[in-house]
Parts: sequence; structure tokens; C-alpha cells
Amino acid sequence: MKKSIQISDAEWEIMEVLWNESPQASKDIITRIQKYNDWKPTTIKTLISRLVDKNILDYEKKGKLYYYYPTLEKEECMKIKNKNYLKKFYNGGLKAMLASFLDMEELSNEDIDEIKAILEQKKD
Repeated sequence: MKKSIQISDAEWEIMEVLWNESPQASKDIITRIQKYNDWKPTTIKTLISRLVDKNILDYEKKGKLYYYYPTLEKEECMKIKNKNYLKKFYNGGLKAMLASFLDMEELSNEDIDEIKAILEQKKD
């Protein structure tokens, strides 16, 4: 796992498009992103370039078009993002984060039972 990578929220949106379907040409990525976001094509191309520079995306050139695809699975990126979140807000402490979240939320008995089951699985 590449522990040093950082993926911004904007870059994450690009990745979501490519995790759903890849490879894709930049014009197709732009079209998909602009369905729900008013970013300019140059902004989207900059985000794609940053992801390539970070080795999170790669590409194949076919004719005049570049087709982009992820080099990391979504699950791997989620693990990295979660670890970065823990470091940034909870000094890397999972217990502190969990306690904070549990303190904020109203939990039903069913929720508590599910959390207990998850923790029990971790014991094995």
C-alpha cells in the first residue's frame, strides 16, 4: 500500500468516475464530471494530471487520445484516506476516533450488538 499518497476530495471525484468505468478518455471523464459539477475542462484535466503525477492514475495513448485508468483499487485508496484522517484528526488513534463517534451518535441496541460482533471478529 502506498502510504504517502494524498487524494483531495476533488481528485476523489475523478477517481470515482474511473473506478466505475475505465479506461476513459479525458473528454469522457469531463463529460461525466460536468453532469453534477460545474468545473471547467481545464480544472478536470489538471486534476487528472495530478493523479497521474501521484501514480494513482496511468494512461494508454491510442491515436491522439489518452485513456486513463486507476492504478489502485478503491478499497486501497479508502484505507489510505482513513489512515490519513486518523493521523490528521486523532493523532493516529483509532480508539479516540471511535469514542468520539460513539459519543456523537445515538445507538440502538441493535447497533451496539453489530459493533460488538465486529469487535469480536477482530479478536480472532
